[in-house]
Amino acid sequence: MGEASISRSTPPDLRVTSISCGSSHSLALLSNGVALSWGRGEDGQLGHGDAEERKKPRAIFHLMQANCSAVCSGAEYSLALSRGSNEVYSWGWGDFGRLGHGDCNDVFIPQPIKALAGRNIVKVACGDTHTLAITDTGELFSFGRNQNGQLGLGTTSDAILPQPVESLRGLKVCDISCGAEHSMALAGNGAVYCWGWGAYGNLGDGHREDRCAPVKVLGLEGVKVTSVACGWRHSIAADETGVVYTFGWSKYGQLGHGDCTDQLVPKAVESLKDSRIVLISGGWRHTSVADDTGMLYSWGWNKFGQLGIGSNADSNAPVLVLGFGTSPVKLLSCGWRHTFAVTEAGDVFSWGRGVNGQLGHNEPKDTNSPVRLTELSAGSIRLEDLGATASPLTTYVPPADRYAVVPDHSDAVPENSHGIGTVPEMPATKKARS
Repeated sequence: MGEASISRSTPPDLRVTSISCGSSHSLALLSNGVALSWGRGEDGQLGHGDAEERKKPRAIFHLMQANCSAVCSGAEYSLALSRGSNEVYSWGWGDFGRLGHGDCNDVFIPQPIKALAGRNIVKVACGDTHTLAITDTGELFSFGRNQNGQLGLGTTSDAILPQPVESLRGLKVCDISCGAEHSMALAGNGAVYCWGWGAYGNLGDGHREDRCAPVKVLGLEGVKVTSVACGWRHSIAADETGVVYTFGWSKYGQLGHGDCTDQLVPKAVESLKDSRIVLISGGWRHTSVADDTGMLYSWGWNKFGQLGIGSNADSNAPVLVLGFGTSPVKLLSCGWRHTFAVTEAGDVFSWGRGVNGQLGHNEPKDTNSPVRLTELSAGSIRLEDLGATASPLTTYVPPADRYAVVPDHSDAVPENSHGIGTVPEMPATKKARS
């Protein structure tokens, strides 16, 4: 395949405009629409056409013409949004239909989700094995695994194609987030809804039960929430005054209340009451937020240094993260065991687990403090070094015996259906995560 038609010169103001962390991989988007990936690639989640790890960022060749506007990482899969071409692309581990292509195949090169074509998708969210997407009119779609009702469709049947979440129709959903097996949505009126796995109180409805349809989160009456985020099994919300609320699982202190007690309804993080929180992000067992001055705080599990506080000690209360210089933090993303931040000046920092190269520093090691990723920092970005002017290294096609599940023909989706199909439970044959 020939070279993509992109300028070989690097604009002087080129910078990262979107960042997203998965379980062991990372994605970034440059201001010129070039999408990049690095880290673990076993399931095709990097989109380079092979199953290799990348220890430093590399441009995704097959998205070079897409002019992407956002990127989003799931556990072992990835999505990219192109507002210009009105397409959503997905790739990686495809079990349970979480890629939205109507089957359960792994995908090693980004493919457009045909069922979402032309729907004006403005935001996507990825969980472990399920995906959400909202349109410019606030209509919500979901697809993927649904054993705990995390798709919000009123059933526990998996969906291999995007489905409208009918019970939220008319509420104009404006923000979404996915946990491991639960989901959050913010309506235009500031109300928050959750559904899916609820055993730790992470749905915020005062109970520990799963919900297969959206339920309104309690305890936020009179509060105008402006953003929502999910950790693995905990939930986070911030309101228009900058108060941050957390609820759900707290075994590692990831709720930030100074203890390790689960919360069944939202509780304000008191130690941040004098800060106006504007960025929130949830990891596997940790949480990070930033205030309107760009100060970053983290708390929760810290075995691999993912809190960025210079040690590996867990914290059940917010701790200030240092090391960004004088420029405020403007972008933030927590992965399962690693974290990224981007400052207003365009400097990119990463910390936490690095064994699969997900920190991007070309060496597979952990770090417990923020380390500047020069290759992606403004003023140091060179498109040729990121592979943005090169041909793809391979046109790899995964072998037939690669682990993938394809629905039996007897489960084929009728043409007049909404595309909901069930997928059999899958044996745990994947390599254990580290």
